[in-house]
Amino acid sequence: MSDRVYNFSAGPSMLPLEVLERAGKEITNYQGSGMSVMEMSHRSKVFQKIFDDTKANFIKLFHVPENYKVLFLQGGASSQFSMVPLNLIGKTGKADYAVTGNFSNIAYKEAKKYGEINLAASSADKNHTYIPAQADLKLDPEASYFYYCANNTIYGTEWQYVPETGDVPIVCDMSSDFLSRVVDVSRYGIIFGGAQKNLAPAGLTIAIVREDLAGQELPYTPLMMNYKTMIDKDSMYNTPPCWCIYMLGLVLEWLEAQGGVEGMEKIKHAKAKLLYDVLDESKLFTCAAEVGSRSDMNVTFRSATQEMDAKFVAEATAAGFVNLKGHRNVGGMRASIYNAMPTEGVEKLAEFIRAFDRAN
Repeated sequence: MSDRVYNFSAGPSMLPLEVLERAGKEITNYQGSGMSVMEMSHRSKVFQKIFDDTKANFIKLFHVPENYKVLFLQGGASSQFSMVPLNLIGKTGKADYAVTGNFSNIAYKEAKKYGEINLAASSADKNHTYIPAQADLKLDPEASYFYYCANNTIYGTEWQYVPETGDVPIVCDMSSDFLSRVVDVSRYGIIFGGAQKNLAPAGLTIAIVREDLAGQELPYTPLMMNYKTMIDKDSMYNTPPCWCIYMLGLVLEWLEAQGGVEGMEKIKHAKAKLLYDVLDESKLFTCAAEVGSRSDMNVTFRSATQEMDAKFVAEATAAGFVNLKGHRNVGGMRASIYNAMPTEGVEKLAEFIRAFDRAN
């Protein structure tokens, strides 16, 4: 479709074209039901099948072990900033947090309402341009859990290792690199993420919860923020985000056709390398994140002046590369190249950067 732009937005981000086209065909009459998924009762047999198939496919593609429950929730990943401590911190009243960007910092501040929070690591000293090494983590053996955010969309950094925390369960926000790389789920207590970057439209939050961690919530935990309640009702205590779950199902089918998570990991790493190589060769641009901590999902870069950055963004937008302006905390530019961004889009952006570099 020639009227579509290359959308490098950090989220909500682009969805695969095939998924949008299929959803468009089914929007008024889903598989002969005579109605849209948007209009369906979540208790209907038709929607129950969508729900069950989507969850089963997610478990298969993400290799979720049997002793974990997959929940389809609402409230965005930000609601998990409260839900996690409410459900887990009661064990010892303490938790460890690694702050490597904006969202882990918000989560850290939120958790302080519910217990004693140890700042296990922070990259704020260099404006979050790096990920702390294992040796830099100051861990509390009495922590109820250790918390980190796998990929930092604003700063363009990504954890390239899973922290070693002994017997302390790991909680990880994977909002912006969910299903982009192979993950050993058994190394985590809880994995969660908002869907609007890699998985589906905004409105769906996925949580993968190790079963033994549910049922230890603080006594004042709100009903809708209790993992046990949601597990017992299979995410249907109230009306779930039906349309988003349906869209997730379509995206998972698309992902399977790309070779699953294993296939996607190769594709996304090749896309990121393409951009980083061009930027590292450039005379005009520098990458914001340190080598070894760079994100495969959000490539952050800048020129020497704000005026040149603005010129680049304006010319890129005119050429059909939209939403490249960096976050206000970092400035410069940010190219978010989530799963749905085709390799062709990254190749064309790389060509554009080279041409702009030569011209300026």
